[in-house]
Amino acid sequence: MVADTLQRSQWFRNLPAELRADLLALGKERELAPSEFLFARGEQPCGVYAVLDGAIRILGVSSQGKEAVLTLVEAPQWFGEIALFDGGVRTHDAQAESSTRLWHLSQEVLTGLLGEKPAYWRFFGQLLTEKLRLAFMAIEDIALLPAAARLSRRLLLLADARRQSGHSDPDSFSFSQELLGAMVGLSRQTTNQILRDLETRGLIALGRGRISLLDAAGLLELSHSDE
Repeated sequence: MVADTLQRSQWFRNLPAELRADLLALGKERELAPSEFLFARGEQPCGVYAVLDGAIRILGVSSQGKEAVLTLVEAPQWFGEIALFDGGVRTHDAQAESSTRLWHLSQEVLTGLLGEKPAYWRFFGQLLTEKLRLAFMAIEDIALLPAAARLSRRLLLLADARRQSGHSDPDSFSFSQELLGAMVGLSRQTTNQILRDLETRGLIALGRGRISLLDAAGLLELSHSDE
């Protein structure tokens, strides 16, 4: 059920009961096929979404076609709230990583709800500032950390986000090395080399399209190193 999935979100779970009820009553389910775009950079705002099943890539593409993946949004995470605040166009593309189901609150529905109950803005502000904190951390990582430390930290952040969302196996990821590299600004070749080294150290295990964390403490130590 939609409510059960959304309840796994710490943000949604901590909302007042009345707001939770409004978001469930006013939202609609939407489905995307693998690689289908939900919206593109420059498009008009279309509301806020929560992932119910599957995953969404938030990405940017250069004029030469080079892709940078900012993050992978999985169930039950929410996204799209920037345009709710400023009414501006979408800042990045949103593309389905796999078959994906979403819970959608349209821009019109949300602005109407917030107009009637302006105290609710505070809770959407909390959602926005959570993303801002993560963005500052990512900028700092790119500026200060070597490649292996940057990749190790991203693996830990992904696992922590999945753990907070109630995933049954938060330390195991089923996405490509290319996607992981794009999330930290590394080539597929460099990402592969680092992952093989982490596996040799016993910090992770690599399977067919899967990365499993074996030693979080070791990865944390590496994420603070200058290697």
